[in-house]
Amino acid sequence: MLWQGKNAAMTLTSLLLLLWREAAPIEVPQDPKIQQDLKQPPTITKQSAKNYIVDPRDNIIIECEAKGNPVPMFSWRRNGKFFNIGKDPRVMMRKRSGTLEISFRSGGRPEDYEGEYQCFASNDFGVALSNKILLRVSKAPLWPKEVLEPVSVTEGSPLVLPCNPPPGLPPPFTFWMDSSMNPIPQDKRVSMGLNGDLYFSNVLAQDAHTDYSCKARFLFTHTIQEKNPYKLKVQTKEPYNDTSYNTSAPYGDRKVAESTPTFLSPSGSESSKMVLRDEELLLECIAAGLPTPTIKWFKKGGELPRQKVKFENFNKTLKIISVSEEDAGEYVCMANNHIGTIRHSIFVQVKAAPYWLDKASDLVLAPDENGRLVCRANGNPKPHIQWLVNGQPIESSPANPNRQVLEDTIIFRSVQIGSSAVYQCNASNEHGYLLANAFVNVLDMPPRMLGPKNKLIKVIENNRTFLDCPFFGSPLPELRWFKNGQGSGLDGGQYRVYINGTLEIKRARAEDEGTYTCVASSIMGTAENQVRLEVKEPTRIVRAPEHQSAVRGSTAHFNCKVKSDPSLPVSVSWMKDDKPLYMGWRLKKDDESLTIPNVNEGDEGTYTCTVKSEIDQDSASARLIVLEEVNPSVSSALPPDRPDPPMDLDLSDPAARSVRLTWIPGSDHRSPITEFLVQFEEDRWEPGRWQNLSSYPGDLNSVILQLAPFVNYQFRVIAINSVGQSDPSSSSPRYKTSGAAPDAIPRGLRGWGSRKDNMEITWEPLLDLERNGPNLHYIVSWRRKDSGEEWNNVTTVGAKHVVHNTETYVPYEIKIQARNEFGAGPESNVVIGYSGEDKPTDAPTELRVSKVDSTKANIHWTPVDLNSVQGEFREYRLYYWRESSQVPGLVVSKEKKTKGFYSTTVKAFGILSDLVPYSKYKMFMVVANNRFESPPSNTVAFTTTEGVPDAPRFFRINRRSLDTIHLEWDKPLEPNGILIGYQLIYQTVNGSKVSRPEMETFLPNVTKFILRLPDPSSRYKFFLSALTQVGMGEVYAEESPHFTNEAYIDQVDIATQGWFIGLMCAIALIILILLIVCFIKRSRGGKYPVRDKKELPLDPVDQKDQDGSFDYHSDEDNKPLQGSQTSLDGNVKESDDSLVDYGEGGDGQFNEDGSFIGQYTVKKDKDETEGNESSEATSPVNAIYSLA
Repeated sequence: MLWQGKNAAMTLTSLLLLLWREAAPIEVPQDPKIQQDLKQPPTITKQSAKNYIVDPRDNIIIECEAKGNPVPMFSWRRNGKFFNIGKDPRVMMRKRSGTLEISFRSGGRPEDYEGEYQCFASNDFGVALSNKILLRVSKAPLWPKEVLEPVSVTEGSPLVLPCNPPPGLPPPFTFWMDSSMNPIPQDKRVSMGLNGDLYFSNVLAQDAHTDYSCKARFLFTHTIQEKNPYKLKVQTKEPYNDTSYNTSAPYGDRKVAESTPTFLSPSGSESSKMVLRDEELLLECIAAGLPTPTIKWFKKGGELPRQKVKFENFNKTLKIISVSEEDAGEYVCMANNHIGTIRHSIFVQVKAAPYWLDKASDLVLAPDENGRLVCRANGNPKPHIQWLVNGQPIESSPANPNRQVLEDTIIFRSVQIGSSAVYQCNASNEHGYLLANAFVNVLDMPPRMLGPKNKLIKVIENNRTFLDCPFFGSPLPELRWFKNGQGSGLDGGQYRVYINGTLEIKRARAEDEGTYTCVASSIMGTAENQVRLEVKEPTRIVRAPEHQSAVRGSTAHFNCKVKSDPSLPVSVSWMKDDKPLYMGWRLKKDDESLTIPNVNEGDEGTYTCTVKSEIDQDSASARLIVLEEVNPSVSSALPPDRPDPPMDLDLSDPAARSVRLTWIPGSDHRSPITEFLVQFEEDRWEPGRWQNLSSYPGDLNSVILQLAPFVNYQFRVIAINSVGQSDPSSSSPRYKTSGAAPDAIPRGLRGWGSRKDNMEITWEPLLDLERNGPNLHYIVSWRRKDSGEEWNNVTTVGAKHVVHNTETYVPYEIKIQARNEFGAGPESNVVIGYSGEDKPTDAPTELRVSKVDSTKANIHWTPVDLNSVQGEFREYRLYYWRESSQVPGLVVSKEKKTKGFYSTTVKAFGILSDLVPYSKYKMFMVVANNRFESPPSNTVAFTTTEGVPDAPRFFRINRRSLDTIHLEWDKPLEPNGILIGYQLIYQTVNGSKVSRPEMETFLPNVTKFILRLPDPSSRYKFFLSALTQVGMGEVYAEESPHFTNEAYIDQVDIATQGWFIGLMCAIALIILILLIVCFIKRSRGGKYPVRDKKELPLDPVDQKDQDGSFDYHSDEDNKPLQGSQTSLDGNVKESDDSLVDYGEGGDGQFNEDGSFIGQYTVKKDKDETEGNESSEATSPVNAIYSLA
């Protein structure tokens, strides 16, 4: 019965909520006048943190700020009791504030003020509460004195060095160093646990070379406490030599017993962990064993949340940030080496302190209105909701018939003046609490106008228009509009009234001009305001500029005639190519046009006329094209030249970062000046070096220069026309700008690790002209990404900073800011950098191949956990090499090759190509980051199938006779299988004609072939390839002739050519003519005996005639020949090979090289020779030369 009654009550409550009509809460405008007059309960605006830890060396400040009207009064409770501030001389409350300041200058202990504080802010309309602030003083206790005996351990055994730091507030940050203040190197074998202890998975002999001291750093006091160092003695079964240590074999040749993994932390096979929602979950597994075990993490029944999970401390710590309920479950860490495997289960429970689903918010109501406050929270366990009013439990407050509490909701009905209050919603469970203040303000305020009175609005005819009338009142007034104080309210037709009071006129006309009155009325009264509306004619360009072409040197004219409302002043401006047009001394503008005299190439472009009034504008554009002169004048007959340099440079209008530079242009020398180049020189960073500052159009001679701070400038100007640049002008006076904070942000900011435990932050220094002042330095800031830590800062003048003692490959947020004596510049955007990388711990597993053919194979492997890469994942790198060939006797190179695969899928796959057929291969795989590679995977052997062979190593034509060609070749370098023979294809090639191919096949041991040619005059093309069972290999092509006696073949070839046949006929004709001449001479001049013993060689062409050697001798052949060859000693020597003159004798003539020319003449007396007109007898050789 009790349950049925309770259920019926809840059903009735729900029905009431459905039937009850709630008024929309009033939104109070932020108008200063309204806020000044508005009565309002207190609202807490600032307070200290719930868990407030203070530094004992500083004064204690507990913040509490609130707003309200009247101004709130403040009081405090300490440990639930009233805190009388006036009785304690050390405690002071700030004026117009509730913030407490506790000073210890005159003595006292901060610990005496520890406790729970709560602030109360009150005025006539209610009381607001702060959170309960738990104040505690930071503590940095000393380490207990203790004498630590040396720790003796057997080599290869595990070891734990306890830290047990003194309990501080907040807990200290622990780390390990040796007595020389060097950090203890940590790695997969040696690392610090979450509790601060130092764990050795197995001890090496060299671990005894140093001592081990735990340090505790207390953040608030910035002090470091030190534990007495541990001395370590490592017992070895065999002597240990320092110089023999090798990282790949840390125990050397000493026999150290290997062991299966065991857990050092946590103990047992399972444990549990509770974590709160939105906090950080840290799970740790540290294992002992030899070799050092590898740690892997799993989650039963699901996958690890990759977006939130991080592996730290060499995979021994699993961190999940911002834990949520779905992160609960069983987590398994597995430690394994090649001796064995061990597992540990950690059962994680996720609880939750209360968190808001619907936080209570302030509520402003008018009298007799309804409303409600809602306060919904969730947590684990589910939080309890408690309502308070003005700091007191609502159950103990005076009864209010207009208020009903329904668990997380308070319903207000027909509220009345005087029932304003501040309500507190407290949601709590065993893990924490939430406190929200929300006031209910019952407000009665007569209607008020918030906008300016009698506002004038000007609009363009036929445009849509809005007349604003902001107002406020409680209860919310009703607003109506009237025109010229007459008629009923304006709404409907072309008028529309919005809920905020704005009147819309859909299309303003001239008859809509007038005075509009808005009236706001409620039961509290009325208020009104007026808006005057004027409707204007639009501003229009009635004569727009037109496109035109102008000859260079002529005048261009653009029209821009405007029509506008007479009561609206207008302004006309011009632009060229969408940039403001500077008129200068040359261009002229009036109200209706633009004139450009002496047009030059720089004037070409698009000109835009824009006319503006205070409420509208119009624009029109036209293009100007500049043409060359049609009829050049006499003066222009002179060639153009470079302009003269500008003169009389002057500086004026000085400002912090600008100055006006004015000059007088020099002569343009018949080519208009198109551009002025302004250069500067400064005497601080690069004195004497002139640099370009800016360029300006050729029609300007006065410009404002934008300058950098802290620079001592001087300027010069260069004029430019179509011919070239002028000489620089004389320098201007110097102008020094004042210093300022840097404007620029250093560029190229990046963070990267050069070692596994550091991060180098580098950037590009500011340029000299970006310094803006002396003593430039950089403020570099960094912090761990997503850690919520405070920024670490360092100031440096260089361009690099190294952060030491970082974890391996963790992301950092980095920013930089330049600063000089005048202040700090802007901060850079935050960039993400990474600390250094370490060797990947896990190797790819289950490497295998499939679908192997002659040149490629499919590769499969199981990828590693990307967290084990300990750096940026670069690739899976496959090492493979050719172990041997299946071809008997073939020697191969075993050089290792690599191929990278970028795959992060669960079933990784890749294709290895460019393999040599018919070969045995081996391969293994590693995973690589930017610096290191992991241990290798399993090694896999596989064999490629037989393929087609390569081309023969060589193929040449050794020699060729008239009817045969000798061919020779060698086996391929890579047969790619078992050779079964060779195939030779050949065909004749004469020009573009190709005959039908012929084919020969040979056994694999045949490497020579003699081909008999059916047609000796033809050229041949050969195609040779080797064969395996798979097919024909690469073809080696050659073309004849390739031989030694090339001239012989040329004779055979050219004998069939037409030009050669014609030449032979001509030579035969010449010989016939010579014979005829000889016979004629013989019949006229007597006998020509022929000497049998001598043969005189004639032209080489006569060698073909075997008996064609002619010797001609006179009867006086016993006389010495006058022209015979002279010996080396200068004496005349009779030669058997000479010819004897006949008649009066003749000269034997020789070439310079001693060869006989073969010209014969009959030497006679001078007179006889001159008187004889008949031609003298000539030799046949002479006749040949005369014919030639």
